[in-house]
Amino acid sequence: MEVVVLGSAAGGGFPQWNCHCRMCRSVREGTSRAQPRTQSSIAVSDNGERWVVINASPDIRQQINASPQLCNADGLRGSAISAVIVTDAQIDHTTGLLILREGLPLDLYCTARVEQELTSSYPILTMMSHWHSGYRIHSIDPLGDSWQIPSVPGLRFEPVLLESNAPPFSANRNKPMPGDTIGLKITDTFSGNYLLYAPGLAKPAPEVVSALSDASCVMMDGTLWTDDEMILAGLGDQRGSDMGHLSVSGEQGMLALLADFEKPRKVLIHINNTNPILDPDSEEYQAVAAQGVEVAFDGMTLTV
Repeated sequence: MEVVVLGSAAGGGFPQWNCHCRMCRSVREGTSRAQPRTQSSIAVSDNGERWVVINASPDIRQQINASPQLCNADGLRGSAISAVIVTDAQIDHTTGLLILREGLPLDLYCTARVEQELTSSYPILTMMSHWHSGYRIHSIDPLGDSWQIPSVPGLRFEPVLLESNAPPFSANRNKPMPGDTIGLKITDTFSGNYLLYAPGLAKPAPEVVSALSDASCVMMDGTLWTDDEMILAGLGDQRGSDMGHLSVSGEQGMLALLADFEKPRKVLIHINNTNPILDPDSEEYQAVAAQGVEVAFDGMTLTV
């Protein structure tokens, strides 16, 4: 299985256009070695020719143009993208569905809960029906079995129920239901290796721990270094846990969780612009690296 990181930052990207925190200033002013990042999205393929995009960020056009793997096509129009999966209805994971309208119709996989949000409170799918009949929806049962996508027959996708939070615009905000957020276990059917992708995770439920145990590679939520990071930076009044994200540091944080598993390659993704791990010279980045954990960057490629 081939994996390309299209975008590695959390919502707003890095630097965020209207943010003047220490990290964003350091990029604009060139005072750190931190590199700009677009909003989180990955693409997977079984042969490098046909690709499935997982989470369509607002930066999807820029990400595709920066990824030659995804631009290949026969004829005057087209791309190597054969399907899209969205793991939640968050704006930073779904706004790209608008940008992909020129490529419709296109297969879209999501849970019934996400489809409901995207046709009611945030009606992207309703809007897109005016472009070549819109997206062809395939429903994911968040508690169901794995499935395959015909264009990438060498891959099998399995939902992993995640404890997170519903989007701010959702009626389920702060009272999420199963299916509001899922992770994905993506298995290469030839090798048996699998990737666990979980960019939004508030608590490590048993399903997550089980999926971590035999994974060949994991790409996990790296949004905030500390739970109160946004508060201390003067940029908000919510903790990461309120937004549905497990902090990277701390006794119950992501690094502590990943330390219990030796097998997989470990990568943090969906990194907020305030998180100091974006600076490769920071103590926080060095603490991550010391545990054998990588920090995702745009254009990063992996073979699983």
